[in-house]
Amino acid sequence: MKLIAGNSNRPLAEGIARYLKTPLTHATIRHFSDDEVFVEILDNVRGQDVFIIQPTSKPANDHLMELLVAIDALKRGSARRITACLPYFGYARQDRKSGPRTPISAKLVADILTTAGANRVLTLDLHAGQIQGFFNIPVDNLFVTPLFQKDIHESLTQEDLLVVSPDVGGVVRARALAKRVPCGLAVIDKRREKPGESEVMNIIGDVRKMHCLITDDIVDSAGTLCNAADALMEAGAESVRGYITHGVFSPGALERIQDSQLKEVVVTDSILATEEVKKCQKIRQIPLAPLFGEAIDRINHEKSVSILFD
Repeated sequence: MKLIAGNSNRPLAEGIARYLKTPLTHATIRHFSDDEVFVEILDNVRGQDVFIIQPTSKPANDHLMELLVAIDALKRGSARRITACLPYFGYARQDRKSGPRTPISAKLVADILTTAGANRVLTLDLHAGQIQGFFNIPVDNLFVTPLFQKDIHESLTQEDLLVVSPDVGGVVRARALAKRVPCGLAVIDKRREKPGESEVMNIIGDVRKMHCLITDDIVDSAGTLCNAADALMEAGAESVRGYITHGVFSPGALERIQDSQLKEVVVTDSILATEEVKKCQKIRQIPLAPLFGEAIDRINHEKSVSILFD
């Protein structure tokens, strides 16, 4: 087995390597003066089972291109199997036609990865489960729910917990966490007037005197999250925390979270934290290295991955 780290999130790749007690393969991934990507694998990979760890986070296009060129380099180096490990799958929110003459970019990225030579994809909490069907190669979509469950049991001792879905589309994800905690479930009926903005319309469920846990896959502008927290507190909640898989944190999001009624926002390290994220007192990261390390080990030894979530 060989592990290769892209430039997107090297600390996560190093954590996975430590978990597996396997050193990262020496590779050069750099950009020329005109931003062309150059990749050179410095170790022999012939006949090896290779895993490239590269979330396609901001800058998404650069990190995606690095991944594609690395896959091509490995294919030409006669690697036996190439697994693209994307803890954060960029373009996942473009999973359907949102209007006339608009693309389905998640499908396009799936086709590009396959054409480049990836034999398998390992990712985490896809924005929409049907994205797995965009690929003609095996896709292992890991779930962060067990990690959130463990963190909740270790850090929160209140008995009056309530998991909240920030919209109707996230009910399945929220129900899975509520079942594991275990606790009740509430749903926020939300109407989005335009991308990046949301308006809370109604809360389905009784949240009075409850410690609410809002769970979602992505926090971007944090508008939905903060609006939901305001609505829950106005409805009588004792406290509101966020449990979000991917912390994108576009400009203005951190200030919005810091000034909100949210007590804490817990995210994974699927996306490399900036200095601003590290300094934000309300944000806490939990590591993904054990989860991805175990999944990679199971794939390498042809064992079940789904057993991790039973």
